[in-house]
Amino acid sequence: MASAAEQMAANTSWGALVKATDLRRRILFVLGMLIVYRVGTYIPVPGIDGIALREFMDEAAAGIGGMLNMFTGGAISRMGIFALGIMPYISAAIIVQLLTAMVPSLQQLKKEGEQGRKKINQYTRYGTVFLATFQAYGLAVSLEAGDLVTEPGLFFRASTVITLVGGTMFLMWLGEQITQRGVGNGISLIIFVGIIAEVPAALAQFFTQGRTGAISPVVILGVILMVVAVLTFVVFMERALRKIHIQYPRRQVGMKVYDGGSSHLPVKINPAGVIPAIFASSLLLLPVTVSTFSGAQTGPVMSTILAYFGPGQPLYLAFLGGMVIFFTFFYTANVSFKTEDVAENLKNQNGFIPGIRPGKRTEEYLDYVVNRILTVGALYLAAVVLLPEIIRAELGIPFFFGGTSVLIVVAVTMDTINQVQSHLLAHQYEGLLEKSQLRGKRRGAKKGPSRK
Repeated sequence: MASAAEQMAANTSWGALVKATDLRRRILFVLGMLIVYRVGTYIPVPGIDGIALREFMDEAAAGIGGMLNMFTGGAISRMGIFALGIMPYISAAIIVQLLTAMVPSLQQLKKEGEQGRKKINQYTRYGTVFLATFQAYGLAVSLEAGDLVTEPGLFFRASTVITLVGGTMFLMWLGEQITQRGVGNGISLIIFVGIIAEVPAALAQFFTQGRTGAISPVVILGVILMVVAVLTFVVFMERALRKIHIQYPRRQVGMKVYDGGSSHLPVKINPAGVIPAIFASSLLLLPVTVSTFSGAQTGPVMSTILAYFGPGQPLYLAFLGGMVIFFTFFYTANVSFKTEDVAENLKNQNGFIPGIRPGKRTEEYLDYVVNRILTVGALYLAAVVLLPEIIRAELGIPFFFGGTSVLIVVAVTMDTINQVQSHLLAHQYEGLLEKSQLRGKRRGAKKGPSRK
């Protein structure tokens, strides 16, 4: 049976948004910050040959160029100041999370509360600067090797590194401001807007190819149906979870005995979210990105890597699927759902799983359940990531679309809608409290004794 809060959330009308002044202000703030981000993608880095870059990106639109363009909101096709996007920060955050789960000193730092969290965030920022500097310098050298620069040299490399690193750090700050003063996760919304911004142009190109006869109408219809089916499947799987029954014993407080309660421990089919797909894609795309921008200057080693590990190649697909499955298990076990910590917390709260002893036996039972669920979740993630890659390579679709983008769009949309509904629900509670207080005052005024 649904609780009162769940029933109120189900009955919440979006018309209440007009009355929720604070929520409306937060949404307008988010829109303003995202407009700033979109404007920044059109401000170019100094020294870029715009015509040569446009021709190069048009040729690479169906491969690595299209993937990078999708995640940076088109900034890399124009080589804007946000060409690196927010990906260095995400990579640094993932690395720090993994190190926190494995390094004892960082584990202790995590347990220190707010001060420890600030210190870990500081390490993440340092990692972002390091990764962004490394990627920006590699991108500058690759642009020079590909003859995409008007005046190559040390000054171009220095200005490119400073501009791109500064753009990434500004996006990191922008994301933090959206999270604190807006609605939803700021970093996720920046990636979300970058992906959505490239969808209209990709669809226009796709339908133009169909109108000219380059792609048959059957293929167009099949791709549309596949996208709808994948979106539906992803939404279903992201909402799916296994509930483990938790029982709490009776407790005595003074002379009163309170009955034990019960609750559920939710275990999602995919506890790791979209992080395994992003991390696997980032690792595989690093050498391919350098090879692509280097053009004819690519050495024999990079040429071999590009030939066997390029997007759509069998080895690329095999390694991508394997790394997605590996990172799903690794990230879940070390970061998102540590069964040892969950079992310890249940024991400290006097909670237990019926028929399972607290402590080590509970941890073993959780390992058994989570691993079985995670097998389905890892295969689901790998299928969603690989299916668009295979279809795009087989049908020769002239633009990039990937399962990672679909996962990000669905996850961010669901999370943002849930947060908006939470704000509306809080506003509804505030309205009910104000009405009850007014009624109480009126009754008190009527029934109160008169003093003469």
